[in-house]
Amino acid sequence: MLSKTYDPLKGKKLEILSAEGKVIKPSLMPKVDLASVRKWYETMVFARVADQKAIQYQRQGRMLTYAPSIGQEAASLGAIIPTEERDWLVPAFRELAGWLQKGAPLENLFLYWYGNEAGSLLPDSVRMLPISVPIASQLTHAVGLAMAIDYEEKDEVVIAFCGDGGTSQGEFHEALNFAGVFESPVVFVIQNNQFAISVSRKDQTRSKTLAQKAIAYGIPGIQVDGNDLFAMIAATQEAVERARAGEGPTLIEAVTYRLGPHTTSDDPSIYRSDEEVEEWKEKDPILRLKRYLISKKKLTEDEDQALYKQFEEEVNTIFSRIEESQSPTLDDVFSYTYASLTPNLEKQLRNAKQFLEGGE
Repeated sequence: MLSKTYDPLKGKKLEILSAEGKVIKPSLMPKVDLASVRKWYETMVFARVADQKAIQYQRQGRMLTYAPSIGQEAASLGAIIPTEERDWLVPAFRELAGWLQKGAPLENLFLYWYGNEAGSLLPDSVRMLPISVPIASQLTHAVGLAMAIDYEEKDEVVIAFCGDGGTSQGEFHEALNFAGVFESPVVFVIQNNQFAISVSRKDQTRSKTLAQKAIAYGIPGIQVDGNDLFAMIAATQEAVERARAGEGPTLIEAVTYRLGPHTTSDDPSIYRSDEEVEEWKEKDPILRLKRYLISKKKLTEDEDQALYKQFEEEVNTIFSRIEESQSPTLDDVFSYTYASLTPNLEKQLRNAKQFLEGGE
């Protein structure tokens, strides 16, 4: 069992693919074919391009705000790859590569950040809850979903994400405790990107690792190199198998780094050094997987450049459709809270319209 071999209390972290793109733990390498790895690489690159373009759109005043996942692509993608279509994804707001792997259209995700809640209306075939911006609030929802799955004796698993900052919220501890007590089929993935907005990881907790927080709740916990796609696949595969077999939850700490800002309203240069960022760029999950694929003769530099160009065109086309879409009305804010408008909401809607029309 990986969580026992890589005991977070002993400072052990699961790593399979080095920053140089070399497999350093062949015995732990998940059973994957090179064609699939190439496809996953393309998903990561597409996510990176979408993030970069979204930042540009926001800077041009064409998008309200955006929370990029740059540098964290392997953490979310690797956690979704071992799951099945019937399984559920409960996101935070920084898992773009994982969302794409799950089947969520980029158009929906862009709609959301564009300020249109229609983006949360995903296709029925995509078992993913809406993006959750309130930190860690989604974790208790994930446990409730997992408990319902268990109650109905369904063969499904829930993957729930949060960031390192989320581990400082009460919902994180409530979720782990409840899931542990009821042996719920849920896998918690912490994307430890080193900062909760501007608060560094070392200023958030005295724990040496975030994975060891699992111990207090009697569930397995493992720290993983979150920039290593293969390590994330291996750790999540075991956790998913445990959950599906009725053995309860697992906590995975994916050690990664947010190369971009917290959101487009953030200036990360205020609270971290350029030297630190450059050091982490050498551990970039896309760069290391690119090196691996080149070494296996499954990718060339020319092919790589062509991918970026192709994806830029695709993302621009998708965003053009977003800009042409119908914006939500003021009525929409109130109309979909309940099946029908309550008297209180009707009054609020009248007041809001009066205010916007210049009344008092």
